[in-house]
Amino acid sequence: MSTAYVPQQPQHTGATPPDLPPTPPHASEATRLLCAGAYLDSGYRDRVIEQLYLNEQRVVAPSLGFDAARVLAHALRARRQELQWSAAIIGLWVIGAPLSGGLLAGLLWPSLLLAVAPLIRGRAAQPPWYRGLLAFLVRWWGRVLVAIVLAGLVAAAFGGAGDDSSYDYGYGSSYDPYGSADSGTGFLGELLESLRDAFAAAVEPWQAWLGLAVLALIGLCASAQRTQFTRALAGELSPQRFPDATSDPAEQGGGERFRRLMQRIRLEQHAPLVMYHEARPFCGAGAEVETWVLAVELRPDEEKKQQPLSNRVILDRIRPLLDQLRVPAEYAGPGVRDRLRRLEIDECVFLPVEGLLSRDQAPYSPAAFEEHRARAVEEGGEKRRHFLRIRVGGWEEELVVTVFVRLHTQGRMLVLEIAPHVLTPVRADFKDADRTSHRFRTSNLVGKVAGAAALVPGSAGRSLVSLGRGAVHVWRLLTGGYTGALPDGPALSVRELASVPAGSTFQEMDVARYLRSIQDRIGRGVRLALADAGYETGEFVQKIVNISNGAVHIGRADNSSFAFGAGARAETTTGGSEPRKGSD
Repeated sequence: MSTAYVPQQPQHTGATPPDLPPTPPHASEATRLLCAGAYLDSGYRDRVIEQLYLNEQRVVAPSLGFDAARVLAHALRARRQELQWSAAIIGLWVIGAPLSGGLLAGLLWPSLLLAVAPLIRGRAAQPPWYRGLLAFLVRWWGRVLVAIVLAGLVAAAFGGAGDDSSYDYGYGSSYDPYGSADSGTGFLGELLESLRDAFAAAVEPWQAWLGLAVLALIGLCASAQRTQFTRALAGELSPQRFPDATSDPAEQGGGERFRRLMQRIRLEQHAPLVMYHEARPFCGAGAEVETWVLAVELRPDEEKKQQPLSNRVILDRIRPLLDQLRVPAEYAGPGVRDRLRRLEIDECVFLPVEGLLSRDQAPYSPAAFEEHRARAVEEGGEKRRHFLRIRVGGWEEELVVTVFVRLHTQGRMLVLEIAPHVLTPVRADFKDADRTSHRFRTSNLVGKVAGAAALVPGSAGRSLVSLGRGAVHVWRLLTGGYTGALPDGPALSVRELASVPAGSTFQEMDVARYLRSIQDRIGRGVRLALADAGYETGEFVQKIVNISNGAVHIGRADNSSFAFGAGARAETTTGGSEPRKGSD
């Protein structure tokens, strides 16, 4: 009797596969994009320096998936380079003004208008209409003035050929390059003729030529500044070289203050002990998503023997279930790339920064943290709080989902607090830095010249604004007394500053999947802990609902019903009748 051959099926052991090698925060893609953004956006760069360098008394916010110290190093380097180029450009304007007979001085006012226009508009994607209109008028006013002065400068440069400035090209007629009224060019010709006469009477042609030469040098400086940035993106900020932090020139510079702050940031940013400001406890974790609190009474099950139940017992029951999320599907094979394989689980303790006399007094040592964790997990305090922290870093650490879990078993009640937070992806212009750099490097000579020429009119205003911000920073650094100030909690996160309001559809789908999976395992772990300790679970199962939208299904719902959506009701019936459904 022959039997069909059935190949042996792979057996699923349930064991967690070896963890994939994690990407160090200093080498993550999010860190690289934030470093590139420090060169692209001066406003973002100033906020980074203000938070991490100027306000030395502030504890750094938790850096989930990135290295804030490396971002600060590149922000300081970008500022030094900007100040150097701004000083060089202002020096050329100062030298060029007398050499050109004062003609370049006439460009200073429109240059300031061009530099102020973006400040008037603001950084909002959709600014108020009055700001947009005012910025539009200021910008075009500056452009018109620039066009008039440049036209007069060119006219003065060519105005030294004598009164008879027409040229015979051998066709029996003369051609006037300035478009006089007789040549039929109308108003434009008359305007150019008047400009030529006015500027020619004020300066000599050689002075006008010197002014044009100075403008060309300014254009070369602007082009060289862009070239320096593109070389940084193609060099130390490239995906190939960025993981090697030891060869990063940004971390080699700086003085004693820079080195001291770099060490403090790297000690604090990834520590399980979180020093927080009372008004911003979860600073650095992103936006809150579906935060909910569930409370049930601990009712002993008459059919079971009660066992001691504490916060630690419940957390220890939840954690193995969360670990199982790393296990790939039974027949998925070894090539699973699901981000849940890199799910991180740890415990953190939040401490208020108030009461410390210096930033160095924060208890970051392992022994001090263990003492705080052992006491905080059961005490249920208001200021010192213990959380189980579950983190998923998706999309190369650009999309970070963090779930904070806290438990209370006080007064024969079980209170479960779940606070999910999401860090959305980095800004689109930061992500396009490589594309922008590549386009500039590969453009032809005409494109580079045109790009440099477009930067010249507003260069004086931008340089003055840059030097002014640098002077204000130095003044605040010298007079602010930040070094001896009392410690303060983080005011903002440099990662949150560079985040977009919302991710793509795929990213939102991933966020929903991560949160549903984690919340399901948390609820199941709590239910199993209650059952193991001899307590009823029906009320807990009935109350597992998502407060904001949708619902979270936890295991089985024996003799219970669920309510879905805001305002929904759920009732449990007996005798085999169907549960009454809540309205959506």
